Amino acid sequence: MKQDELKKAVGWAALKYIKFNTIIGIGTGSTVSYFINALGSIKEKIIGVVSSSKNSSIQLKKVGIPIYNFNNIDNLDVYIDSADEIDKYMQMIKGGGGALTQEKILAFAAKQFICIIDSSKQVDILGRGPLPVEVIPMARSLVAKELIRLGGLPEYRYGVVTDNGNSILDVHNMNIINASLLEERINNIPGVVSVGIFAHRKADVVLISTKNGIKVLNNNNLK
Repeated sequence: MKQDELKKAVGWAALKYIKFNTIIGIGTGSTVSYFINALGSIKEKIIGVVSSSKNSSIQLKKVGIPIYNFNNIDNLDVYIDSADEIDKYMQMIKGGGGALTQEKILAFAAKQFICIIDSSKQVDILGRGPLPVEVIPMARSLVAKELIRLGGLPEYRYGVVTDNGNSILDVHNMNIINASLLEERINNIPGVVSVGIFAHRKADVVLISTKNGIKVLNNNNLK
């Protein structure tokens, strides 16, 4: 199967985790785009969604799904999103699309975090690709120096402004052995808004699209 076909398959597979008459958190990215299309097929059975980005909101409006302001929501039953990389412990790197801060907020708030990926996103150790860090613009140079001290090679994502009005540093050369510790260290650098490591709030369930079908990874698999 081609990668787009794998993404489409796992997007539709995620529908089984949607409870009727609830509000759903929606992530960002190409795999999530397939899920949004799938969600449109049952839109009359849900109340609506909270979106993590302007790009996802545009697509949600096109398929006619109501979007709610997160500040007006008491409970978020489930959050559906993808990942740039994910390890066997269901820790992940996110932020390739620049929406990592909003994504982390919704993941933290949701009762259940469902991550949908194709098998190419699985890694043994996080850090195969760049690690996104959202930073306040005036602190970009300071944060970059601190990231170098942590062993990374930060690169400014030119021309990109996040939905929050901030900048993105993509950090290369990060072999992430202890994801939770590194997440804390980077988050504690003044000027950092959010880092794309999702270790403290990792996924509860991972749906992995493979050429042989959908594989499910959850906490029971980790025991």
